[in-house]
Amino acid sequence: MGRYVARRLLQMIPVFIGTTLLIFLMVYSLPGDPVKALFGQRASDPATVERLRHQFGLDKPLMTQYWDYITGLFKGDFGQSFTGRPVADLMADAFPVTIRLALLAFGIEIVIGVTLGVVTGLMRGKFLDRFVLVFTLIVTSIPVFVIGFVTVFLFGLKWKVITPTVQDSMDIQQLLAPALVLGALSLAYVSRLTRTTVVENLRADYMRTALAKGLPRRRIIGVHLMRNSLIPVVTFLGTDLGTLMGGAIVTEGIFNIQGVGNTLFRAIQTSEGPTVVGIVTVLVLVYLVSSLVVDLLYAVLDPRIRYA
Repeated sequence: MGRYVARRLLQMIPVFIGTTLLIFLMVYSLPGDPVKALFGQRASDPATVERLRHQFGLDKPLMTQYWDYITGLFKGDFGQSFTGRPVADLMADAFPVTIRLALLAFGIEIVIGVTLGVVTGLMRGKFLDRFVLVFTLIVTSIPVFVIGFVTVFLFGLKWKVITPTVQDSMDIQQLLAPALVLGALSLAYVSRLTRTTVVENLRADYMRTALAKGLPRRRIIGVHLMRNSLIPVVTFLGTDLGTLMGGAIVTEGIFNIQGVGNTLFRAIQTSEGPTVVGIVTVLVLVYLVSSLVVDLLYAVLDPRIRYA
C-alpha cells in the first residue's frame, strides 16, 4: 500500500505541472491588457502602465512568468493580486466559507442520496421507486441557477422560511438552503447510481449464497450488499467534492456568499489573472487528493482489491 501511495504521489507531479501550465497559458494568453483594465474608463498613463507591468512581472516572457509562479508555490507564495493584496490572503478569506458550504452539500448528498438509492433499490418497481426516479430526472433536467432562484423566491421572499441572502457564513442554518441547491444535481445522480448498483447486486450470486446460508437480513444488506454497491458511488463522490467547490460560483452569487465562487467570478470579470490561477491551482490539488483517497477507499470497501 505504501509503495502504491508513493507511486501515485509521484504521478501527481507531472499532472499538476501540466494542468497548472495549461491554466496559466489560458489565463495570461487572453487578449487585452489586465493592467489597463485596472483604469476602467479612465485614460491610462503609459509610464504608469509600464511600471505596473514590471511590478507584476507581466513584461517577462510567458514561460518565465510560469516558472516564477511555480517556484513561488513551493514557498507558499501564490503571487499578488493587481489590487496589491497577496492572493494567499484572498484565498484564506474565501476558502473556509466555500469549504463549509461544499462539505455541507457533500454531506446532504451522501446521506439523502445514498439512503434514497438503497431504499428504492430494495423497493424496485414500487411507487416510491418510480416517484424518486421521476423526481431525480426532473432535478437533473433543471439548471442549478433556476433551482437557486426558485428557492430564493419561494422559500426566501414569498414564504419567509429562509434568509434570501446569507448574512453569516458561520451559521450552518443559513447555509442549509444554498448547500441543498449546490448539491441538488449531485444528490440526484448519487440516488440513481446507488439504486442501479443495488438492483444489480441483488441479483448477484454472492447475495443468493448469503441468503442460502441463512444470514440475517441486516448483515446481508449492511455488509455484503452495501460494500459492493458503494464502489461506483464512491468514485463519483470522490471527484464531486472538487466539483462542488468549483461549481459554487452560481450558488454563491445567488445567495450572496463571499466564498471562492464569488471571488473567482469577480477575478474573471476584472481580469485578475493571479487570483484566477491561484484559486484554480488549489482546486486542482483538491481533485488530485480526492482521486487518491477514492482509490484507497476501494480496498476498504472490497477486500479483494489490493495495491502492490
